[in-house]
Amino acid sequence: MKYFDYAASCPLDQEAAEVYVKAASTYYGNSSSLHDVGDQANELLEYSRAQFARFFDVSKDGVFFTSGGSEGNFLAIQTLLTSNVKKGKHIITGMAEHSSVLNSMEKLRQAGWDITMLPFSPDGRIDVGGFRDAVREDTVLASIQHANPEIGTLQPIEEVGQICRENGILFHSDCVQSFGKVDLTTVAHSVDALTISSHKFYGPKGVGAVYLNPALRWDPYVPGTTHEGGFRPGTVNVPGIVAMSAAAEKAVIGLDVYSEHYRELRKEFLNSLDPIQEKCIIYEADLPSTIGIRVAGLEGQLIMNEANLRGFAISTGSACQVSMQTPSKTMVALGVEGKAAKEFTRITLGRETEGEDVRQLGDALVKIVRENL
Repeated sequence: MKYFDYAASCPLDQEAAEVYVKAASTYYGNSSSLHDVGDQANELLEYSRAQFARFFDVSKDGVFFTSGGSEGNFLAIQTLLTSNVKKGKHIITGMAEHSSVLNSMEKLRQAGWDITMLPFSPDGRIDVGGFRDAVREDTVLASIQHANPEIGTLQPIEEVGQICRENGILFHSDCVQSFGKVDLTTVAHSVDALTISSHKFYGPKGVGAVYLNPALRWDPYVPGTTHEGGFRPGTVNVPGIVAMSAAAEKAVIGLDVYSEHYRELRKEFLNSLDPIQEKCIIYEADLPSTIGIRVAGLEGQLIMNEANLRGFAISTGSACQVSMQTPSKTMVALGVEGKAAKEFTRITLGRETEGEDVRQLGDALVKIVRENL
């Protein structure tokens, strides 16, 4: 099986796996325990915290570890709402946010919050002017995803962050899809909180991190929480965090090399689709590893199933919505409606992907389209 679903999850990097085993078997103490074994685990934990602070160019006092992106998004949003920077019950977010953010917003809506959900412009981005127009006196929080997981566009986080600062609005960004693919230092300086997830950049599953501006005063979401400075309850997953740190360092160091690799593969793949070019809509991407396609008249589910039978693992969008067989949130945010919104297919590239792989996938998609249209 040729794998083209790296935006859903990546294989564990071998070096990160070795780090995990070493930490789990040698530095197995609870990092909160007040003995030497616990101290050794805590030293590893704090080393990893300092590493992520360096990746973001922020204070390590603002770095907290979580069980992944979904929990990180939920806790970041809920924690920001306890800071009481200003009074109000209005939040701005995007229509194409990850389900963990949208579900959090629905929970807040049920609790009496007013939520404004912004669509995309035709270029797949939040319109900065539209965001400014959505701001109200009682707007207290905004949550805008940095990288769209389906078409690979990057949102104007710096510009939105400036509007938030001017209006006293706290700003969270889901950076799960962008960490390890682009430099996040500017983003980290533009937000009050951001979220990342280990398995999106070749680290282990079940671990992630949140940056929360240490200048803010906030209350633990779960009262009485002591782990991670009160940000998250539960014994800290030190081996997973250390392995994530190793994977993150490799991703950050290799940013330019990997990006060039993806650009070359993307170009080769799109060239292979020339025979069906007139039937395809290819979405432009800031992340070259993400390729979003619509084939007029063919549901993405059919293309995905046919590709799977031919030995290619592709997707119809974000893994958190695929099982529901609902239209792509990105297509809906772009104003694509009805059957057309279900025509979307996503292909994402990884470090292991080679030129021959994308050529074979392209040939397979050409045959699938010709056989079904």
